[in-house]
Amino acid sequence: MENLDIARTLTTLADLLEIQGASPFRIRAYRNAVATIDSLTRTLQSMVQANEDLTALPGVGKSVAKHITELLETGRINRLEEVSAQIPITLVELVRLDGVGPKKARKLFDELNVKTVDDLEAELNAGTVQQLDGFGLKSADKIRLSIEDHRKHTGRFQIHEAEKLIAGVLEHVRTTPGVEETVVAGSLRRRKETIGDVDILARFEGDGTEVVARFVSYNGVARVLGAGETKGSILLHSGLQVDLRVIPGRSFGAALQYFTGSKEHNVAVRTRAVRQGLRVNEWGVFRVPDDVDPRDLGKEDGERLAGETEEGVYEALGMVWPPPVLRENRGEVEAAASNELPELVSLDQIRGDLQMHSTWSDGAVSLEEMTLACRELGYEYIAVTDHSQAMAMVQGLTPERAREQWEEIEEVRERVEGIELFRSVEIDILKDGSLDMPDDILEELDVVVISVHSFMDMDRSAMTDRVLKAMSHPTVDILAHPTGRRINRREPFEMDVEVVLEAAADLGVAVELNANPNRLDLKDTHVHRAKELGVPVVISTDAHAPRGLADMRFGVDQARRGWLRPADVLNTRSLADFRAWLNRRG
Repeated sequence: MENLDIARTLTTLADLLEIQGASPFRIRAYRNAVATIDSLTRTLQSMVQANEDLTALPGVGKSVAKHITELLETGRINRLEEVSAQIPITLVELVRLDGVGPKKARKLFDELNVKTVDDLEAELNAGTVQQLDGFGLKSADKIRLSIEDHRKHTGRFQIHEAEKLIAGVLEHVRTTPGVEETVVAGSLRRRKETIGDVDILARFEGDGTEVVARFVSYNGVARVLGAGETKGSILLHSGLQVDLRVIPGRSFGAALQYFTGSKEHNVAVRTRAVRQGLRVNEWGVFRVPDDVDPRDLGKEDGERLAGETEEGVYEALGMVWPPPVLRENRGEVEAAASNELPELVSLDQIRGDLQMHSTWSDGAVSLEEMTLACRELGYEYIAVTDHSQAMAMVQGLTPERAREQWEEIEEVRERVEGIELFRSVEIDILKDGSLDMPDDILEELDVVVISVHSFMDMDRSAMTDRVLKAMSHPTVDILAHPTGRRINRREPFEMDVEVVLEAAADLGVAVELNANPNRLDLKDTHVHRAKELGVPVVISTDAHAPRGLADMRFGVDQARRGWLRPADVLNTRSLADFRAWLNRRG
């Protein structure tokens, strides 16, 4: 099992225990262990095989270590089976619906015998859920929408999950004798935010049967879906399908281009080829004889012009190589043909991170620890944006506590050289569009970040007006995670994004691209629109611990999918230039 599979199993156990009403300390122990597992660069499988002490890992106690070892050795955890004998494991799926927490899931089970999402939908349609204490019509409507969203995303994995799940598969194939190169293709190579399945290409000369045989023998395989001479398909324990193609060197570039996609991009490329009397497929680029119908040609018939490298494929068509992140048929084919592709922003150009949290609200470490971690990354500046008072459940900052935090910020500034720590707060946009801090606090902040965390079920017009009013406050710098979405968990709230982006351009407000892979908010098409309107984009991690700072790369990938250049991203600017932007209003 991969680390992600183990983390998911422990999360399921924690969720079941919470539904059962077990000790909060025991539940927290499992969740702390999951956080550690998520941050590991080594596999737990290798650590257990090496007889390493898992309790040496932060947050992993003796009982959790025993569960991990048991799961790896037997494929099961006795404690999970004991709990699921009392509480149906399918209730975990209910907990992950927006609007249904552990207590509500238990109430649905106890009073209506609801065990699955289908059961819940049936009871909603029958009108029985609405009659339960703590639910009501509004709650029922919210749950119904959440069920629709849940079904829409079933079978799709977030990008960071897919990366973790295939790491072992890639290494397994890469170490096969004779394999010269192994590359991920498909939507994962294009860095899409969710992945349906993963395509892997292996460069290999000769009969590929042995490569496919090794691929399907991977110990994380739950089921072999197919195996042949040049291709194989497996299903991992997580439910992720992985497909392998074994390709000879002469066609590797063409196959990489073809299997990377997207389908729409490939259609546009093939259309361009046909106009030039050429044929493009996964085997190469071929010139079609004038007197031959292309439909009569075999897969490699005709004069071969390219195929060994992906760059060569595009060059044969009179194009420069378009980065995979752009291959969605949104103008990249025309831009590649006229050599007008943008120079996209890269991770090493990021100079600062402008949203993160500390122990002053819901972060895991102190201001100083976050500052030191950012300095290690080479950043010139950061803003620690703990929540404002409306987020009482995470000890959001009152005006008084904000001023106390400023004192600590001054102390950190004195102790930690080489990086600028700005005063900032992630300020809630209240229901009426006002800001959750008085003007005297707002005026003394270095960076004013605003966001919506409540009343997300407002209608489109009301939500748009709410956000516009908040943005119009003269101190506002950045609108954070603008649509409030949680990928595969919560759809974006209703809001006219076009109107909001136009207002941002007029008001001189930047919009955040939240790099947390659970959010990636704004989505790529909205990022592209911000660029067109000249709205500065800030890529921030929303990190709650140092390990979350590494999510910046997901945000950069999303920015690249939105065609952003370094100049389009506010936090690629030097400290001096960023200060100048903060003073843009005089």
